[in-house]
Amino acid sequence: MELFFQGLDILLQWQNFIVIPIGLALGIVVGAIPGLTSDLGIILCIPLTYGMEPTMAILMLLAIYCGGTYGGSITAILINTPGTSANAATLFDGYPLAKKGQAYKALSMALFASTIGGLLSALALLFLAPQIAKITLLFGPAEYLALAVFGLSVIAGVSNKSIFKGLIGACIGIFMSTIGMDNISGTTRFTFGNINLMSGIDLIIALIGLFAISEIMMKSQYNPKTDRQNVSAAAITKDKITRDEYRRCRKPIALGSLIGIIIGATPGTGGGLAAFISYNQTKQSSKHPETFGQGEIEGIAASESANNGACGATMIPMLTLGVPGDGATAILMGAFMIHGMVPGPMLFKDQGNILYAIMIGLIIVNVFMYLIGSVFTRFYAHITRIPYEMLACIVLTFCIAGSYSTNNRLYDIYIILIFGIISYFLRRMDFQLVPILLGIVLGPLAEDNFRRALLLSDGSLSIFVTRPISLAFLLIAVGSIALFAWKNHKANART
Repeated sequence: MELFFQGLDILLQWQNFIVIPIGLALGIVVGAIPGLTSDLGIILCIPLTYGMEPTMAILMLLAIYCGGTYGGSITAILINTPGTSANAATLFDGYPLAKKGQAYKALSMALFASTIGGLLSALALLFLAPQIAKITLLFGPAEYLALAVFGLSVIAGVSNKSIFKGLIGACIGIFMSTIGMDNISGTTRFTFGNINLMSGIDLIIALIGLFAISEIMMKSQYNPKTDRQNVSAAAITKDKITRDEYRRCRKPIALGSLIGIIIGATPGTGGGLAAFISYNQTKQSSKHPETFGQGEIEGIAASESANNGACGATMIPMLTLGVPGDGATAILMGAFMIHGMVPGPMLFKDQGNILYAIMIGLIIVNVFMYLIGSVFTRFYAHITRIPYEMLACIVLTFCIAGSYSTNNRLYDIYIILIFGIISYFLRRMDFQLVPILLGIVLGPLAEDNFRRALLLSDGSLSIFVTRPISLAFLLIAVGSIALFAWKNHKANART
């Protein structure tokens, strides 16, 4: 309880209540623009947080994360184009409601369900994460290596239909993490005589190149006439949600929030999967499933409560085990490291007061999200009118400025361009970028603890299977890979 009140004292500084609305506004705008995601918003804003206190910086990035996840529902409802993949299920009933002239009602329910799901997820993070962290204090090098392997096994779940491509991406990421000076022996590796590579590749530089630059290149053939529908501001009416509709949506919101928390706490899943599962379960349990897909407000409630319900839950494995729950938390994990906070069980022991401030702050983030959304719902249609040609130039400018400000050297600009070009061709070949990112983040953790464990065991590999926790995580990793491979095989067999 002492850490709780210390965290509350840190949170109640007035600066935090300024950056949270700013982060939410940025996240909602980025999430509402098709093709841009909260991941990209977090990446672009990490350099802006360098001079901030850790609590303030992480709260701003979390606000972007939550705001972006909610903001994607705006374009899903208005123009039948989800701003993020997490809002894809919202299309089924959101856009039909908008075509009926009830866009305001659909947007209002999306906001309400997102807020409830986000609040329940934040409470789950606050009460579950510290308990899990107490168990993980027993971990040694063997357990950390097993955790890293478990984290890398997530690749099987984020590789679409090709686990092989996911493994190749992970190998690329792990190779990138080995560039520079070895942490244990002090020797340089894969620098090719270039002194700029001795310190390795900065995580934020890799993130900007992998996601932002490649996204701009992927959109280089964007055609506003064919890739985007016109938005009518008159589509947003003032039809309010009735008391009966709120009553009918209680069960979908509760079910969606629960599914979001469970799915979010499982590494390698994320809000998109949670939203589809929640929508499907709500439709199957409904007394009138035939109305789903034709403008059923319960469908919006189910999907939006689930994807926001996953936001806080995805941080549970990241904070307690050092294993990112999804792509956004992998980026947030890098932000934690940049601000001197290494996710894992020791984080609760060493910086528990700051961590409690962040977890309590996530509740405040969702409250502010509801207030901001309530005020600006009627103006959301105008966000989608920003020409992408102008937007791409703005994003590219932020990328270059952010990469240069990381280490104040031009060399990093060349690195993000190289990463962007490589990522572009990988994406054209249907490779996913999250496995590469996981390889970059978890590669050093796996390598360092593998070598430390071997030093403790005099070179014997038995240390990884004789320690119960280590063996358990290795078996779970093998089991998860086998499960994903089996599911992919069944899906391919059907087609």
